[in-house]
Amino acid sequence: MSQNFVIGVIKDALTTVITVAGPIVLVALVIGLIISIFQATTQIQEQTLTFVPKMLAVFVSLIIFGTWMLRQLTGFAQRMFDAIPNLLR
Repeated sequence: MSQNFVIGVIKDALTTVITVAGPIVLVALVIGLIISIFQATTQIQEQTLTFVPKMLAVFVSLIIFGTWMLRQLTGFAQRMFDAIPNLLR
């Protein structure tokens, strides 16, 4: 197990995490920005106004992106299982 192998595994893991979490984080960010602009223009400062739409948007995006996210994670797991013989060298 060389240093390049370990760095490659860490790089693949971080890339997979960012790729899988990216769409959900972006949806929450966009919805939060829209709600913040709405709150600033109307001067309504209600905490549930930010939480509930963001929660619903994340839930809907999990439904939409769920199968793609699962494929990405199973692909990563398959790559890790395929790399096990390299550990013995």
